[in-house]
Amino acid sequence: MYLNSIQMKRLLFLLALLSFQLGVLAQQPLQVALAGLSHDHVHLVLNSYKKGEVKIIGIAEADQPLVTRMKERYQLPDNIFYKDVPSMLAQIRPDAVLAYNPISEHLAVVEACAPKGVPVMVEKPLATTVKQAERIAALAEQYHIPVLTNYETTWYNSNQQLYDLVRNQQHIGPIRRMIVHDGHEGPKEIGCSKDFLRWLTDPEKNGAGALTDFGCYGANLMTWLMDGKAPVAVRAVTRQIKPDIYPRVDDDATIILEYPDATGIIEASWNWPFSIKDLEVFGKKGYLHARNASQLQGRKRDSTYTVPLKPAQFRDHLSYLQAVLKGGLQPGNDLSSLQNNLIVVRILEAARRSAREGKRIVL
Repeated sequence: MYLNSIQMKRLLFLLALLSFQLGVLAQQPLQVALAGLSHDHVHLVLNSYKKGEVKIIGIAEADQPLVTRMKERYQLPDNIFYKDVPSMLAQIRPDAVLAYNPISEHLAVVEACAPKGVPVMVEKPLATTVKQAERIAALAEQYHIPVLTNYETTWYNSNQQLYDLVRNQQHIGPIRRMIVHDGHEGPKEIGCSKDFLRWLTDPEKNGAGALTDFGCYGANLMTWLMDGKAPVAVRAVTRQIKPDIYPRVDDDATIILEYPDATGIIEASWNWPFSIKDLEVFGKKGYLHARNASQLQGRKRDSTYTVPLKPAQFRDHLSYLQAVLKGGLQPGNDLSSLQNNLIVVRILEAARRSAREGKRIVL
């Protein structure tokens, strides 16, 4: 039986997944180190640590009041704390370093880890500038380490099944339009920590406001759906709807991605009336809408239907990381891959420039 390139990629992925399920599940939890504690997503890995799902053998964080609070909250031992990543790696050899620091500092983490052969997973997005992202990619290639990016939406069963229907089963025909809505009422409004807000609202450390914070999700998903191809051009409009709260960065962004035969629209905002992370894909023959992590709806002509969801291949970033490091899974063009996330940073940088200059930016 002849397999086309998409079917072959799917087969190879399933074989790698089977290998992971047969072999890795019996292994011990990963031994990881953390670079920074100021990103509020760090609570996910710290809760996994409390449940025994991962071992944390080192934490690099210079902010002592923050260290004290985290020690008390999660009963962390004194001997795993270090002032920075280089001094930490001089004493320990983790399976990987997970970065929970400002986006602008991801490069420094990779610069410390790569020469020692230590894999890195950062919180989204990969970097604040294309220059930083390309330096990260060069280090990853030189020292043969995986550098991965973690997005909440990667682990949504709805998104994984939508991709399978669109790319592998050709369920709705060729993609014509993609729309992503991402964001919430605002990071201060929903109660993000002061440590997180301090750099999330800094244009240098975060790259932008809502444009970076939530625009990256849409760029990531659309690059995935377009089989790793960058858009032809990018347009963007940003606003400061709440300058009294976020005086230094945008809090609302609309980004348009132009592809040869499709259009992507990313609506990223800190001004939604509620939290939202959804994905709509219109094809030549139909429509799919991942409403949230667990709901997927479809439509063909006047027939609307609900798609029953299968479990996603990986439940979270730790199970995926285990598969890459211990199970032989190759990231390829998946949502966490370096290939995908280099394009994401190119899109975000072009969007900032488009908003600033008021013009279409050709990539």
